[in-house]
Amino acid sequence: MEEARGEGQENIKNGTIKKLAILTGGGDCPGLNAVIRAAVKTACYRGIEVIGIQDGFRGAVEGDFRTLGLKDVSGILPRGGTILGTTNRDNPFAYPTLVEGTLQIQDRSEEVLGRFKAEGIDALIAIGGDGSLSIALEFAKKGLNVVGVPKTIDNDLMATDLTFGFQTAVATAQDALDRLHTTAESHHRIMILEVMGRYAGWIALYAGVAGGADVILIPEVPYQLESIAKAVKRRADQGKHFSIIVVAEGAKPFGGEMVVERTMQGRTDPIKLGGIGAKLAAELEVLTAMETRVTVLGHLQRGGSPIAVDRVLSTRYGVAAVEAALDKDYGMMVALQGQVIVRVPIEEAVHQLKKVVTDDPVLLAARSMGIELGD
Repeated sequence: MEEARGEGQENIKNGTIKKLAILTGGGDCPGLNAVIRAAVKTACYRGIEVIGIQDGFRGAVEGDFRTLGLKDVSGILPRGGTILGTTNRDNPFAYPTLVEGTLQIQDRSEEVLGRFKAEGIDALIAIGGDGSLSIALEFAKKGLNVVGVPKTIDNDLMATDLTFGFQTAVATAQDALDRLHTTAESHHRIMILEVMGRYAGWIALYAGVAGGADVILIPEVPYQLESIAKAVKRRADQGKHFSIIVVAEGAKPFGGEMVVERTMQGRTDPIKLGGIGAKLAAELEVLTAMETRVTVLGHLQRGGSPIAVDRVLSTRYGVAAVEAALDKDYGMMVALQGQVIVRVPIEEAVHQLKKVVTDDPVLLAARSMGIELGD
């Protein structure tokens, strides 16, 4: 893997790059605007025009473009969300299109390529998670000059140590746990905090350790209800008449399935999870005879201003993405490995999620402190 050439360098030649496009796809997360700002400022100071694509790949299909200059990104560093909008529904390779009153799924990728050519766009910076970067990879295979930037609060993209937005989501969950501690102790209750994490439990694990949880349940470690109940009762025997449980939305019992709220057709992943916290609360009340309450953080984890570490990481990613385009290093994603921004092929980052492994240092630390993982 090659270190991202040019990070921090002063003398970067423009070459033939005159116009860059940038889009944000998939779920929103803190730090998107920081990436956009860094990319636009880096490009503008090198005489490159930047085109913002509205609402992810929908805007690429529909031609919903806007010019982004220095004034457009002024003051957006601390803002949550994305000034370009985003969607996790619109895939140009399978795009819902109304034809003579009938909704049809069509491949409209060639239209996107033609539109980019007509607009004189030399390269695309695609900011997204597994779904959006998978689409970007397909465009790269069709000849589009693409540079990827890894984004997901779940931190489950391969080939990078950290995705921006993750640390802010963890901080949000940790703050919730701090507040739940006081009310749980006052009322001698079990408090369950349900956090995001469909297939990977990074948020639950890190927030649980940072927030002093007694039980942490993640998708990678199927739980047994009896183990959780025993841990709660053991705390009560020690004079601790409350327990704090963090559960990822994708956690499931040993031999069981994830709790699905509903399916939503047209999304990259049609399954919408939700309800594991309520299910767990009802079961634990029966087994422990302790009053149990559930808090579901939901989209609070996606919203708000990014914390400092995510602002810095997002800024580095935005700068590195433009420099990769300047180097014509296409089909690559900028990634953090150790303390260094590197470039890795997009195909190394998608189609396989980065999950918590049994020897993860944070997981091992949790076990050593007696935190119950349910297995």
